[in-house]
Amino acid sequence: MSGAPIFEIRDLHVAADGHEILRGVDLSVNAGEVHALMGPNGSGKSTLASALLGSPEYQVTSGAIIFKGDDITEWPATDRGRSGLFLAFQYPQAIAGVSVINFLRQALSARKGIDLSVLELRLAIMEWMERLEMDPGFADRYLNEGFSGGEKKRNEILQMAILEPEMAILDETDSGLDIDALRVVAQGVHEVRADRPELGLLVITHYQRLLDEIRPSHVHLLIDGRIVESGGMELAEKLETEGYEAWRTPVAR
Repeated sequence: MSGAPIFEIRDLHVAADGHEILRGVDLSVNAGEVHALMGPNGSGKSTLASALLGSPEYQVTSGAIIFKGDDITEWPATDRGRSGLFLAFQYPQAIAGVSVINFLRQALSARKGIDLSVLELRLAIMEWMERLEMDPGFADRYLNEGFSGGEKKRNEILQMAILEPEMAILDETDSGLDIDALRVVAQGVHEVRADRPELGLLVITHYQRLLDEIRPSHVHLLIDGRIVESGGMELAEKLETEGYEAWRTPVAR
């Protein structure tokens, strides 16, 4: 897709407890593109996801996060979500006393200013729950309480479908999933993208198996807080066969 990027990370430096973790990350996503960010444990992937969400535990020391032309580096997480930026968590939190459908109703109201009744929203999400192979009874359960790993991740994709963001970041959505659950989640991503082809997507993962299902057009390798190489699926396949060690040297850019 042409035109200005919908989402940009510009020379981003991020620290936690005075320790620098991200050391100048640059990444640009156009509308409709699917990017994947890979890297070993400790490379800074989760720090990047947290910084993009606006977590107060991480401090952006320099650089910028640009969304739809606006510098959102200092925006709180609520404003980022309201503007159309979505983050699917690696470990979705349970919220006692708040049902899935009420959570979605509140989130949709904040996102779009649409005050749907529970009945209207229930009708709206039934089709998506069927497409994501979710039991309709989950709509009335407390958010993520007692959910399996696969159910939590499907629920994140359900939120992405209902809230209709313009940019979505999936933080290790494949974590803890068996291959069947992984395929259901990947199919959910395909379903959402089929309905919203302009959606920009950044998939953060440690493994190639999710990428085999989603097939990103751009793959980036994060090592020691920097993107050291970018390419297509061939880069993910090279990482699968060779591992990360070849890039853990001073000659990596």
